[in-house]
Amino acid sequence: MTRSYLHTPALHVLSRAELADIELAPSEVIEIVEDAYMSFANGQSGCPTKLMLPLPNDRDSLSYSMLGYDGGTEMLAFKTSYRQGNTNYEKYYPTISLYDDTTGMPFAFMDCLKIGGYRTPASTAIIAKYCGKDDARSALMIGSGRSGVNTLPYLLTALPQLETLRLFGTHSEGIALSIATFKRYFPDREVELVGDVPEAVAMSDIVVAASGRASHPRVQTRWLAPGGLLISVASKGVEDGALGEADYAIATNKSQMFDKHRRLAGPDGILDVDAELPGIIAGRQSGRRSQDDKVFAFNSGMVITDIPIAHAFATRAIAAGRGRRIELWS
Repeated sequence: MTRSYLHTPALHVLSRAELADIELAPSEVIEIVEDAYMSFANGQSGCPTKLMLPLPNDRDSLSYSMLGYDGGTEMLAFKTSYRQGNTNYEKYYPTISLYDDTTGMPFAFMDCLKIGGYRTPASTAIIAKYCGKDDARSALMIGSGRSGVNTLPYLLTALPQLETLRLFGTHSEGIALSIATFKRYFPDREVELVGDVPEAVAMSDIVVAASGRASHPRVQTRWLAPGGLLISVASKGVEDGALGEADYAIATNKSQMFDKHRRLAGPDGILDVDAELPGIIAGRQSGRRSQDDKVFAFNSGMVITDIPIAHAFATRAIAAGRGRRIELWS
């Protein structure tokens, strides 16, 4: 891979505003993320479990960090995230710093909000592609926050056979943004708004729960019709024991799920999965045992998928003359 930046110990600093109009098509992002999972499955990439800091009970804040290496871009990254207020995106400050492991030079330090907004729905779409039943024709998105805005167009990109796209949300601005984003990519398709979550879950082949502190009944795996797939993006939207109710369980990375989401286990307290997404993509594991399985999948973010998207954004932004070079180590 040709590196276009100077071999000096400096960082390209890119702000949220400088990345705002940089776009990647859903098909491109899905391909990037799928390749990243494949590299991880083949041992060319690596990332330890994310580090999270529990704060005192009277503090409604979230903070975590992730370290990883992507073999496709040959970039190493540190990602950090801090948010005060569980659903407050005005005080949400995710960052990612990239280092070129071929030259040993720093590359970019940048806002990571948009990167997460692309990586998460891409992973969801890939799960649906590999783990949904063969004749899946409908999908339901539960949530109208930032983490779900791109979900429906990404799902339809990965599964063009989908005939019905449904959305449940409680925030009017988020609903409008989700529909506008979908129409930007699929102007001739419609999104069906639903109000009864259990009923909509039972009617949908693929269900994505990406709501935060849910203002709806927490989704239960048993609501799925035979062959249904439930993908949990933010576990707050699914009921305790959701994994234990499934016929087959999947995680993007089981160690990350095990560390932070033990409430998903069944009454026996056992929290285990049948397969991990990278192994499924590589063909070493199955996305389900049968077409009638009710499948639960937990989509937890892995920095190995942030890295190539961040690299793509940074490369385009720098080529457009964005950002500043900071010689931090001079």
